[in-house]
Amino acid sequence: MTFRQFAFNNVMRNKRTYAGYFLSSTFAVMVFFVYAMFAFHPAFNKETIHSSVSLGLHFAEAIIYVFSFIFVLFSMSSFLKTRKKEFGLLVMHGMTNMQLRRMVFLENVIIGFFATILGIGLGIIFSKMLLLAAENILELEEPLLFYFPVKALALTFVSFLFLFVIISFATVVILKGSKLVDLMKGSSVPKAEPKGSLLLSLLAAVLLIGGYVAALLVKGLGVAVAMIPVTTVVIIGTYFLFTQLSVFVIRALKKRQSFFWKKTNLVLFSDLAYRMKDNARTFFFVAIVSTVAFTAIGSLVGFRSMVTTSLVEESPFAFEYVSGEENKSETEHVSFIRDELDQEGIPFQETKVVVKELLATGEEYDQSLSIVRESDYNNLIQSGEFELKKANLSGNEAMVVYPKRELNGSQRNVEKESHKTIVLKKNEVSLEQTTSQEAGIFPDYQDYIIVDDRLFEKLTKIENQKTFYAFYTKDWKETSEIGKKINSAIQPEGFEEPYQFFSLAATWSFINQAFGATLFIGLFIGAVFFVAAGSFLYFRLYTDLDEEKRKFAAIGKLGLTHKELSKIVTIQLGLLFFAPILVAVIHGAVALTALHNMFDFSLVKESTLVLGSFFVIQVIYFLFIRMGYIRKLKRAI
Repeated sequence: MTFRQFAFNNVMRNKRTYAGYFLSSTFAVMVFFVYAMFAFHPAFNKETIHSSVSLGLHFAEAIIYVFSFIFVLFSMSSFLKTRKKEFGLLVMHGMTNMQLRRMVFLENVIIGFFATILGIGLGIIFSKMLLLAAENILELEEPLLFYFPVKALALTFVSFLFLFVIISFATVVILKGSKLVDLMKGSSVPKAEPKGSLLLSLLAAVLLIGGYVAALLVKGLGVAVAMIPVTTVVIIGTYFLFTQLSVFVIRALKKRQSFFWKKTNLVLFSDLAYRMKDNARTFFFVAIVSTVAFTAIGSLVGFRSMVTTSLVEESPFAFEYVSGEENKSETEHVSFIRDELDQEGIPFQETKVVVKELLATGEEYDQSLSIVRESDYNNLIQSGEFELKKANLSGNEAMVVYPKRELNGSQRNVEKESHKTIVLKKNEVSLEQTTSQEAGIFPDYQDYIIVDDRLFEKLTKIENQKTFYAFYTKDWKETSEIGKKINSAIQPEGFEEPYQFFSLAATWSFINQAFGATLFIGLFIGAVFFVAAGSFLYFRLYTDLDEEKRKFAAIGKLGLTHKELSKIVTIQLGLLFFAPILVAVIHGAVALTALHNMFDFSLVKESTLVLGSFFVIQVIYFLFIRMGYIRKLKRAI
């Protein structure tokens, strides 16, 4: 048997040990390949709105590749620790340190090679399904046809083969200088009882609570200013939470004899402090990585919901057409819009609103204002069956209608009081604001002044006059293609044109596609981070498996039943498995609440959906790991 065959057989003999590492590496390769397959897809390399998706996918690939390097290196180093005694036996039987390092190098290259092949193969197998999913998420007009991704295949194969070779060299460095006595002892070297510093434990609590309070209290643009210092404080607090506070709390519980000596708590907590201390850095890394995944995906889902919801709130009409005085095509364009809706058999309500623009001054206003007659406003709100109060004005009374949000999308936070005086300079008229109304029914993000019809006709000295046509239909989402057709036929080149056309469905579809691309990219990156976080915990658990077998085998001789074993291991695994995830969920919830404070838009639905989905996946993952872990321990008893 050659040395290469020996290394290959060694991998096969340890296939259960390497299974988690192999499958996780395969998943990373598959995701990278999927990104590359989309990035090189002909549909994303045309000069269209989706051409930017290709650039984003390549950027995502770079992030995944860097993260995969850290992930694979950590995974390999964890499994090398579990095999120290095996390496010691090989050295005792005559294997030199050079041969040992060469064997580990070959094993890692073999695992990496087959993980790369399997990852690419799975990517190709599921490619059609993934293309259909992306097509629906991005709402593409043209289907994403299947193609053989030669470039993606070559890039993935070369990139990950290079990665695994580099990792193999790194593992050789880890083993360099290891003494036989250290290899034989493995992880059985006695450890000093871990102690948690009271001062650092208090510091962890203060940093976390302070960071949370600051994140939740800051409003508006202050959230962006406070983001970096708050994030830094919370990261430091999280590190001390796992390295100090958790150990301090466990030691405090062990000192309470009534609790520590109750039933199986003695076995449960006897080495929990050791495991928390040993795994503190892993838990810290998992918590931060999971927080990034939660926050990124929650933010993307939330932003998409915020933009589309705000769009519908502020532009509730299927089509809007604004015509200036110098527009000679007004009648032709409006007739064209009516004809297109009639041809498609879509029922609609059309409302015409005349808007006069003139200079004004007063306590609240010192600018050019848009004045609308009372009857036009009432017809406008009736056309869409909006739950808005009608204007009932007389004399010089005026009602101010203002949008819910500013032009930048932030919530309006201006208190609109009554009894304001508005002076129309050239017309020598003073308006008394008697009421106000929040409504996004006009075509731009500015205030509109509603006045009595008779007074409106008297306002002859104006700066400009425009006509606003609103076309309302309940089935506005069905008008996307019509809107694109009308826009293409009218072809407004910019805001300097004497008219503007707006299609709610076409704009809504455009935004969904743009955010869908970002969400698609972020979702896969988040999935990689989350799977990697769970894998880190899996690796750490199996690093200590041999020691756990010996411990429970000894306790089993004293009468520990299988039911008690299952209870102890379940609680212990639950604490170790969900502690970092729970911290990440709290971090993510606070971060998403801070985003709510920044944009004044509720992200409760999106936050619950994202955090809940990840938590359910983690519970399923935990049950799967627990079943295999307990089965291995029971065999040892």
